[in-house]
Amino acid sequence: MKKNLANEQRHAGASAIPGRIRLWDLPVRIFHWTLTVVVTIAIISAELDDDLMEIHGKAGITIIGLVVFRLIWGIIGSTHARFANFVPGLSDIRSYMKGRWKNVGHNPIGALSVLALLLLLAAQAGTGLFANDDIDFTGPLANLVETTLSDQLTGIHHLLANFLLGLIALHIIAIGFYFFVKKDNLIKPMITGWKEVKPEMLPQATTPSGFRGSPAAFVIACLIALAVAGVVSGAARHTETVAAKVSACTFSVAQRSA
Repeated sequence: MKKNLANEQRHAGASAIPGRIRLWDLPVRIFHWTLTVVVTIAIISAELDDDLMEIHGKAGITIIGLVVFRLIWGIIGSTHARFANFVPGLSDIRSYMKGRWKNVGHNPIGALSVLALLLLLAAQAGTGLFANDDIDFTGPLANLVETTLSDQLTGIHHLLANFLLGLIALHIIAIGFYFFVKKDNLIKPMITGWKEVKPEMLPQATTPSGFRGSPAAFVIACLIALAVAGVVSGAARHTETVAAKVSACTFSVAQRSA
C-alpha cells in the first residue's frame, strides 16, 4: 500500500518532503524566464536607440516562437502546464472571489492574466512584424503589405505596447502582494519547480491523474515553435532580398534613363 502511494505521488510530481509538490515543470520554467529576458530586451531596444531596432525585431520573432511553444505545451505538456487544468470557468472565478477556491497552480485571476499576456504578446509581436517608423526601420514582413496597412499596424503596435507594460506592472504588483501580504512566494516555484502546499491541498496536488509532459511532447512543441519562427525569419530574409533586387533594378533603370 505504501509503495503504491509513493508511486502515485512520484507520478503526480509529489515530493518525499511532506507538503511539497512538483508544480512547474522544467519547460514551463525555461519558457517563463526566457520570455522575461527577451521581452526585457525588446522593451529596452525599442526605447534606447534606433540602432537597436534590428535587435528589437529579432526579439519579436523570438517572442513569437516562445508563445507558440507555450500554446503547444499548454495542450500536450504536464498537468499544471495544460490550459485544460487551469483555465477557469465562471464558477471557479466566483469561488475565488468569495475565498472558497482551493487548488494548486494558477488561481482563476492569475490564469486569466496568463492567457491575456500570451494573447497580448502574440498580437504585439505579430503587428511588429509589419510595422515601420517612417524613417529607416521596417518590420521584417512590412514589405508584404501596403504602406497604409503597415502604418495602421504600427499604430496598433504602439498602443498594445502600453497595455503590455501595464499588464507586466500588474503582474509584478500581484507577485509582491502575494509575497508580502499572503506570505506566498510565487517566484521560488518558478525557479525550483517545487511548491509548499497546505495539508488540505495535498490530496488534490498528489492525485494519480497527474502526469508529466513526455520528452516526445517537448520535442514536438520545440519543433513547431522553431518552424514558425523559422518561417517568419525566412520570409523576412526573402522580402529583404526582393526589396534589394527591386531597389537595384530601379537604380539601374534610372541610370539608363539619365
